[in-house]
Amino acid sequence: MTRIIQISDPHIVPKGQLAYSQVDTVAALANCVETINRLLTEIGPVDLAIVTGDITDFGTKEEYLRFREIMEPLRLPYRLIPGNHDNVVNMRACFSDQPWMSSEGPINWTFKFNDLVLIALDSSIAGRAHGNLSDNTLSFLADTLELQNGLPIIVAIHHPPIAIGIEKMDIQNLRDSGKLEAILSGYSGELRLICGHVHRNIVAPFGSIICQIAPGVSHAVSMDLRPGAPNCLTKEPGGFLLHEVRNGIVSHHIPTGQFAGPFLFYP
Repeated sequence: MTRIIQISDPHIVPKGQLAYSQVDTVAALANCVETINRLLTEIGPVDLAIVTGDITDFGTKEEYLRFREIMEPLRLPYRLIPGNHDNVVNMRACFSDQPWMSSEGPINWTFKFNDLVLIALDSSIAGRAHGNLSDNTLSFLADTLELQNGLPIIVAIHHPPIAIGIEKMDIQNLRDSGKLEAILSGYSGELRLICGHVHRNIVAPFGSIICQIAPGVSHAVSMDLRPGAPNCLTKEPGGFLLHEVRNGIVSHHIPTGQFAGPFLFYP
């Protein structure tokens, strides 16, 4: 039974700074790592962690190196894809020692388990907040799916291809997603699309498949569905997702931090 942890949108900043002058994203990611390590006995074994974009806030090498330092205690292997806050050139340079990192082009990769295949796609566009998938990336996806013989698939991208009702985020979602929908909906086995970017736990249909957006590690995009609402963050508790193969793909939301319990319902 394969289990994958999805961490999203850590937004690591340079030393001495707060993200948006408000959020200690370094402490939040460290709290996430501590939570995962502490809970592994209860939720494990876990095979891999994936971080679905916005690894950093400004895409600098300093931020990527800080991210690596914070993640060092994690008792799991992990892999990354970029988001709109990332710089692919600097990200590639700082993770060039990793076998999954491509030497050029989009940062796309595949990890095949016995009962699941994880396909990770680069939706970032340099200098833009919204996302897109290049023809090369769509071909990579289609070719990879063709080889899987109906195994359960998780496809990971940063930008969701769906509208979620938060106006300022919907204008930054994945553009031109029709080809992606056709490729994913044409797969014969179970397939789940997982995303980041919105910093909220959201589930919605995308064609014939389920699209699952992960919460942020440190802060949330404010839940304001009014037209014209300002683009704001709220310091809600951070969290991550646990995806597992259990008669299909099952996803759990786990908040970061320590909480009272567990207590027996009927001691």
